[in-house]
Amino acid sequence: METVFKSVQAASRTLNLLDAATINQVLLAVADEAEKEIPSILEANRKDLSRMDPNDPKYDRLMLTEERIKGIASDMRNVASLPSPTGRILSETRHPNGMTITKISVPFGVIGIIYEARPNVSFDVFSLCLKSGNACILKGGSDAHDSNTAIVSVIRKVLKRFDIDPNVCVLLPASREATAELLNAVGYVNLIIPRGSSSLINYVRDNAKIPVIETGAGICHTYFDATGDVEKGAAIVFNAKTRRVSVCNALDCLIIHASRLKDLPAICDRLKEENVIIYADERAYKALEGHYPANLLEHATNESFGTEFLSYKMSIKTVDSFEDAIKHINTYSSMHSESIVSEDAEKITLFEKMVDAACVYTNVSTAFTDGAQFGLGAEIGISTQKLHARGPMALEELTTYKWIIKGNGQTRSK
Repeated sequence: METVFKSVQAASRTLNLLDAATINQVLLAVADEAEKEIPSILEANRKDLSRMDPNDPKYDRLMLTEERIKGIASDMRNVASLPSPTGRILSETRHPNGMTITKISVPFGVIGIIYEARPNVSFDVFSLCLKSGNACILKGGSDAHDSNTAIVSVIRKVLKRFDIDPNVCVLLPASREATAELLNAVGYVNLIIPRGSSSLINYVRDNAKIPVIETGAGICHTYFDATGDVEKGAAIVFNAKTRRVSVCNALDCLIIHASRLKDLPAICDRLKEENVIIYADERAYKALEGHYPANLLEHATNESFGTEFLSYKMSIKTVDSFEDAIKHINTYSSMHSESIVSEDAEKITLFEKMVDAACVYTNVSTAFTDGAQFGLGAEIGISTQKLHARGPMALEELTTYKWIIKGNGQTRSK
C-alpha cells in the first residue's frame, strides 16, 4: 500500500502544472466516455446487484441505470463549467515595510474517500477532486466493487489519453485491511472523507490518524407548525419521504403540533401510495386510525425516534408547542437537514435560529440537500460537522490556502 500511496502523492503534484482548460477537457471527455460505456458499467453493476438482497435499503443506492449514469455525466459537465476553486485571492495586504502578503486557495493534495454501496461516488469524487487540483484514493465497499472497478477503468482510460498520470485516481481493494492502511497513511494522504452509515463514519473518526471531515448520517425531521398549510405540508412530506428513501436527506420523522392532528390524515394520505409504514405516537396513532391502512400503521417506540430508516418507513411525533418541536429536533437530529412548514414569520425566524443543522428549510422538502441542487455541480458529501466545511461539500470545500509573501530584500529586525 505504501507504494500505491507514494504514486498517488507524486501524481498529485503533477496536477499543479495542469491549466484549467485541460482539466475541463478531461472532465468533459470522462462524461462522454461514461455514456459510451453505459453497457459495460451496467453489466458490472448487475454483478454487484446479484449479490445483494433487493429488500436491502442499500440496494437502491447500489443500483445504476442508464438514466442515472447520464445524470452523473451531466453533473460532471456542470463541474467542468464552474470556475476553478484554486488560485483565488482570499485576501491581500501590504505590510508597512513594502511586503505584499496574499492568501490564496490551493488544493489539499491527496484526498481519501471511504464509501459503501454508492458507485456514483466514484465519478463524483473524481470530478470534484480533479477540478480542485486534488488526487483521490477511492476505497469503496465490497458491495460495489465490480461497479467501482468499471468506473475507475473509464476514468483512467481518459487520463492516459490526455497524458495525465492515471494515479491521480486510484481504487483500493475492497478489504478492511486497505481501509486500515488508508487511515494510517500519514505523510501521503492529506484528508479523509467517509460516506456511509454512522458505524462507518464512527469507525473512520475513531481510527484515522489523518484529518477527517465527517459526512454524517441524515436523521431528518419536518415540523408541521400550528399555522402550517395542509397542501404544502402534504406535498413536502410525500416528496421528502418517498422521492428516494435510501438517501441521507430523506424524511425520517414528521413532528406535528397537537392543534393540527385533525389534518394529519390529509398530510399523510399520499404516503399509502408508496406503502410507507408509519410509527406514530399515541395521539398521532388515534388521529390516523381508520384513515390510514391498518397494515401500514404501527405504534411508535423509543427506537422510532432518532433512527435513519433509509426505507419506506417514518415516525410521527406530536408536540404541544413550538418549543417542544425544537427540543425534539435538537435531541434526535444528526444536524443534517431540518424543515418547518409554517405561515408564522416569527416562528420561522426562531426555527432558523434555534435548529442546529447544516441545512434548515422553510416550506421546502429536505430532498434539496444536494450539491447539484445548490448549484455546486456535484458534491463529495454532506458535512454535518462545523469545522472547515458544513452542508454540501463541493469544489470550494476541497481547497485549503497558503500565504504568498513577496518583497524586495526586506529583513526583520531583532
